[in-house]
Amino acid sequence: MLKGRTALVTGSAKGLGKRAALQLAEQGCDIILNYFESAHEAEGVKEQIEKLGAKAITVQADISTAAGVERLAEAAEHFSGGVDILINNAGPFVRERKLFSEYDQDTIIRLLHGNLLGVMLLDHRLLPGMRNRGWGRIIHFGFGHAGEARAWPHRAVYAAAKTGLVSFTKSLAVEEAPFGITVNLIGPGDIRGVNKERSIEEARGDYDPESPIGRPGTGEDVARVVLFLCEEKSNFLTGNVIDVTGGYDPIRANIKGIF
Repeated sequence: MLKGRTALVTGSAKGLGKRAALQLAEQGCDIILNYFESAHEAEGVKEQIEKLGAKAITVQADISTAAGVERLAEAAEHFSGGVDILINNAGPFVRERKLFSEYDQDTIIRLLHGNLLGVMLLDHRLLPGMRNRGWGRIIHFGFGHAGEARAWPHRAVYAAAKTGLVSFTKSLAVEEAPFGITVNLIGPGDIRGVNKERSIEEARGDYDPESPIGRPGTGEDVARVVLFLCEEKSNFLTGNVIDVTGGYDPIRANIKGIF
């Protein structure tokens, strides 16, 4: 389905990014894998992709910095001449629950740059090539219900960056539509641990009492949406925020007993 296309997936050494990269490769897409610290894992994913018959490279780069963005973009263009599909999956997250007043300045900057500014810079760097080819797919990753911009106590900085990304997604989609480029945002639900890389079949027998559908979400649930948005005939879908949550709302569920 995507034979001849090249995809860049940030943060693709493991987790949701890894699953998306593998499923794109299954459809014939060549892959640029990006990692920050997980070199060994990235090489393992590269081997898996090559066994599927697709080409792949690994690129170490911190996309929260302008230098890292440039390094990644240059390597991608050297590999394939250009990027057709850009999956902005990478983004720092602080698992520990903290009030905004408890964050140090460096962490605030890292979260904002890693989840918003770096995404904008990478999009900006790769857009000219997509325009020249008259085709492109840009997919941003947020979180479930980011489009509602509700309060998320103890996640204030991360939430601010991702809800800002929602607005940017919609604006960029309008600007780039005439050039054959679609821009959408996927909001994964509370998919944790090994489930980020599992298939739906692997999780089918597991019970999750918090999930309305009864099973945990998986990486395949998210990757299936990625594939759909990358299809040739999905060009009428742009500027959308697509929640992949199984009906679960982790923000609302945690709103009681916060303080």
